[in-house]
Amino acid sequence: FTVAVAVGTALVFGLIPALRATRVDPQAAMKGGGRGVLGGRHQLGKSLVVLQVALSLTLVAAAGLLVGSFRNLTQVNPGFQRNGVLLVRAGFAKAQSNLVAQTVAQAQLLDRLREMPAVRGAATALMTPISGSGWNEFIQVDGVKSAGRKNSVVWFNEVSAGYFSTMGTALLSGRDFTRTDDGTAPAVAVVDEAMAHKFFGNASALGHTIETNVGDSVSPPVTIVGVVRTAKYASLSEKSPGTVYLPFGQGEQNAPTVNYVLRADGSPLALIPLVKTAAAGMSPSITLEFTTLDAQVSSSLARPRLLATLSGFFGGLALLLATIGLYGMMSYDVTRRRNEIGIRIALGAARPRVLGMVVAEAGRLVVLGVGVGLVLAIGTTRFVSSFVFGVTPTDPPTLALASALLAVVALAAALLPAWRAARVDPMNALREE
Repeated sequence: FTVAVAVGTALVFGLIPALRATRVDPQAAMKGGGRGVLGGRHQLGKSLVVLQVALSLTLVAAAGLLVGSFRNLTQVNPGFQRNGVLLVRAGFAKAQSNLVAQTVAQAQLLDRLREMPAVRGAATALMTPISGSGWNEFIQVDGVKSAGRKNSVVWFNEVSAGYFSTMGTALLSGRDFTRTDDGTAPAVAVVDEAMAHKFFGNASALGHTIETNVGDSVSPPVTIVGVVRTAKYASLSEKSPGTVYLPFGQGEQNAPTVNYVLRADGSPLALIPLVKTAAAGMSPSITLEFTTLDAQVSSSLARPRLLATLSGFFGGLALLLATIGLYGMMSYDVTRRRNEIGIRIALGAARPRVLGMVVAEAGRLVVLGVGVGLVLAIGTTRFVSSFVFGVTPTDPPTLALASALLAVVALAAALLPAWRAARVDPMNALREE
């Protein structure tokens, strides 16, 4: 935002000389004594227009990158169906005095939610996607040589049976969790496709075991029983390192607060009164917080949306200033050369040729400005690399589109002065001399 304001301010100050040029007295401009000074000012004005076009291109290119990045984010497949899902965060700390009783109450409330007629699916999860919470571990996989600590870290989550079907995450191989995968059953896990490919390549991950690092030792082995489609965990822009899902109740992350994921037949917000009634039937001390999965994902796009909006605004402002600056410069140029144009027409120059002469002069300024602007853009857009997704900081289509857009708009601004030049009356122009 600060950079955009600074560039916008520079564009405004670059525009002032061009606007002042449009107010030059034509009679004073034709006096011989003032030609040297005015000629110098004219060259300065051209330089400012070139600089203005260059800075405008830099800002328009950055805007194109950020707007394109936001568009790419909105089109990402998150690996789950975000519409029609209500997220309920329930706290049991005030309702039950110990973790064992809280875990039992959490399971009882889940059963009640599953029985509601408007609910197509319900499950519990330690963390919901793109919620700002995360849990990762360094793991060891049997039969797979570790590629270093950085490559052995994966996301973890604890979910109940029915979580993947409720979220709309496809099961690719193996099985889902069942209600029998509790604390008394053998330890099992479901991994996502990214994790399976990362450690096993094209081989099957089923039957392999996973161990997590616990200090200087490792945890008991957990057997992989299923593989699901990769779903976004922390953000839409992430490149997932892989995710391991543990059955709710087998992990060591028991807490007084749990997330319920409910897929509704209709509007998910219509489930809120029913959930409140079900929780109150167990204990009025259970605390509840509601949101939708769609709203949670959308809120994660707040910063990219703001950046795209601001950059788009300043990109539009840059186009406007470049247009006005070039228009002012060419208007002044036509005024300064009025008698020259009159002589050309009097000697037989066709009016379309005069129009082309003025447009060609504007074209030279625009081409030079675009050339300088491309160099600036290539050198500066790398500073927004951490904010873009799906495009490179020097994305050729974006730079080409920004250059073409700026060139078309700027040349369009030169058409009115060119049209005025072509309509100059040679007798009046010569009489002014």
